[in-house]
Amino acid sequence: MARVAIVGGGISGLAIGWELMSLGLPREDLIVFEADGQAGGNMRTERAGSFVLETGPNGFLDNSPPTLDLVHRLGIEDRLLVSNESSAIRYLFCRGKLRKLPSGPGGMLFSGMLSLRGRLRVFMEPFVPKGGFKEESAFDFAARRIGKDAAATLVDAMVSGVFAGNARELELSAAFPKMAAMESEYGGLVRAMIGLAKKRKREATRKEASLKAAAGPAGPGGTLTSFRDGFDELARELASRLGPSLKTGVRITSLEKGSPHGYRIIDERGETCFADAVVLAGPAFTSSEIVDHLDPELSSALGMIPTAPITVVATAYKLKDVGRQPNGFGFLVPRGHGVRILGCLWTSSIWDGRAPDDHVLLRTMVGGAHDPAAIELDDRDLMDLIAGDLKKTMNLTAKPVERWIFKHEKGIAQYTPGHTARVERIEKLLANYPGVFVSGSSYGGISVNHCITEAPGIATRLMSGVGSTVNQARDKPS
Repeated sequence: MARVAIVGGGISGLAIGWELMSLGLPREDLIVFEADGQAGGNMRTERAGSFVLETGPNGFLDNSPPTLDLVHRLGIEDRLLVSNESSAIRYLFCRGKLRKLPSGPGGMLFSGMLSLRGRLRVFMEPFVPKGGFKEESAFDFAARRIGKDAAATLVDAMVSGVFAGNARELELSAAFPKMAAMESEYGGLVRAMIGLAKKRKREATRKEASLKAAAGPAGPGGTLTSFRDGFDELARELASRLGPSLKTGVRITSLEKGSPHGYRIIDERGETCFADAVVLAGPAFTSSEIVDHLDPELSSALGMIPTAPITVVATAYKLKDVGRQPNGFGFLVPRGHGVRILGCLWTSSIWDGRAPDDHVLLRTMVGGAHDPAAIELDDRDLMDLIAGDLKKTMNLTAKPVERWIFKHEKGIAQYTPGHTARVERIEKLLANYPGVFVSGSSYGGISVNHCITEAPGIATRLMSGVGSTVNQARDKPS
């Protein structure tokens, strides 16, 4: 009988397993189940010759101490790869062309992204009083503070880039808690930006690394960072440290109460494992199915957290056919601007070593909450769509010499209005099952940083025998 069983070998499950072993849990008392043939979940890198292709997230922001601490403790800091300086340059496709995102509020006046009325409305933000309501959407918050034009252009694109989501259907306090806190703590966004800039400046005088985190190529808040051989180096290193405790290719189908204590875990072959404590570290929809026999009400609550499908398409071109490497990070597209793709990242410009020097590697996103039907496109229609939209946005007429398609039917959790209340309900229901936890991107943050940040707290509670919890490490306002 294992002391702890973790269901899900994505970054959450791997990190919690590693933290448990770091706290002294013997390897033989830990078991981590992963349904796929390899661990890592959506953090997966494929390699095709000299091309390095990320099927899911392509890096983390280096302003998260827990992630950097984990990298340091694993001894792989020498493998880190920092994004190129040019990736500080970012674009939106709006009003018929690619437009460079300004580095500060003043640049908005001349960016051409918004109408004159829309630009003037943005500069009224400091005079807007506090307001809003408990389940206010990201769009409604932005429209209230900076105007509908900016909300439909800037915030819509940001939400598409982060969540592949619809800004009108994401709860601000759940999806962007730091933004909600900016209004709550400072009274407004401009005041918050000024206050946070002063805070970072003070911190930078005490620690040089803080200066880097305040103004890196990823924009305010960190430098986008990965690993030389691909982002999944982190997952692969964690998996190797877990050793025989990690069981891949084992799909768990049911969790039940054990007898006389603990929990019974059943896989799709009908084989049973017993554990004193269980962490459901997969997405909420899989955890919902697993706990259906244990607690139908808990299953229902977990099943109410939706996801958005997304397709990632990597395309490679001969440099001579394109003319030059794109200069920047890439671009996002707000809805309503005549383009169906969500955006395109210029991978070979962001990272060194992701493609041969004589090639250009791009990564285009399609679908999301705005366009869920896009996941059904066949490869030919999908490639025609991308070719047409890249011609409109980048004036790219070259044909790709290689392409790779990665479809995620249940891609990214969507924190729709009522998400905070749903998570609170899940917490309450889990209190009936001491030793059962849920973790991961379905609850309090979709980033790799969040999943790593919450792992030590969950591991500590498991080791101390304290009851279950959700989202102990919700990102705090900086």
